Amino acid sequence: MDYLIRHALPRDLEDAGRITVEAFVGDGYTKPTSGYVELLRDAGRRSREAELLVATDTADEQVLGCVTFAVGGTEWADIATPQEGEIRMLATAAASRGRGVGEALVRACVARTRELGLTGMAFSTRPEMTAAHRVYERVGFRRTPERDWAPYPGMDLMVYTMAF
Repeated sequence: MDYLIRHALPRDLEDAGRITVEAFVGDGYTKPTSGYVELLRDAGRRSREAELLVATDTADEQVLGCVTFAVGGTEWADIATPQEGEIRMLATAAASRGRGVGEALVRACVARTRELGLTGMAFSTRPEMTAAHRVYERVGFRRTPERDWAPYPGMDLMVYTMAF
């Protein structure tokens, strides 16, 4: 492994925002004209209001990927209960894919959830994000269709959970 997972520092925020937009818009999951793009780009806000974890290259500290971690019942949690942790906006730079960065970020969120003494995790994902689904399943998450939901008509989200 030639990268480190840690909490984002101020110097990481611009790259983390860019990578998140690149992943969601560039991969076709979010329209470039969507208001959601600004939320994706605003890594500083995510860092202040939740926890923003980054994967950085050990050689040059370049940001390779990031994920927002939130505790259920807080502003950044969509589906998790107050006893669960939640993953939001997992993104890996296109040039860094295939190195295990996304999986390492997911595992860091699992570790953080355990560290906080929570009972499990729950989070949403889009049906077409199949590469991410494979990562979640490798880590031990299971589909929980009874918790699937839609924030607005036409935006159907799947839920993955893990109990500890």
